[in-house]
Amino acid sequence: MEIGKKFNALNLEEYLFFIDNYKNYSDFNTLGLYRSLSENENLTIEQKIQVRDYANKYFEKTFEFLQIKDPWTYIKVITLGLELTNADKEELWRKIRVNQENILRNKKIKHQNFGKYSKHNCGYETCPMNGIMIKQGSHLAECKMCIGNNDKYQRKVKSEKRKSERKNKNLIIKKELE
Repeated sequence: MEIGKKFNALNLEEYLFFIDNYKNYSDFNTLGLYRSLSENENLTIEQKIQVRDYANKYFEKTFEFLQIKDPWTYIKVITLGLELTNADKEELWRKIRVNQENILRNKKIKHQNFGKYSKHNCGYETCPMNGIMIKQGSHLAECKMCIGNNDKYQRKVKSEKRKSERKNKNLIIKKELE
């Protein structure tokens, strides 16, 4: 059988029913289930937390593996209903990094890359995501979350460089025309 609906369109009773009977559905996707919790507008925060906790009874190992497979979804689901400070976020990223290493060690995976995922290394020692496995080219890898990144300075330098290149280009064209 197939569910025939997107997870983010389900209500509480449907979530619980599909979780109970997940083996009967060929298109049941645990990653989709957890992703839908942050996207579903039909549920209140309390209901989302209830679904998360209920799903974790069935899919605890899968949920923990999300720390490697999709850390951004793991963060969204684990922090449902919580207001986090920057220190809390940094601590959470640190725990994910440690848990990723433990999971890989326990599964005896000894290589640096895991499928399409590899460790984040932006070059800033203060970045909370250093050492976390993130899919290359994903939104999370490309976003400006790095605390050590002085983005204003980089934009100014790039702007000055482009300005000087435009001026030099105009000077070269004028000399050739004369």
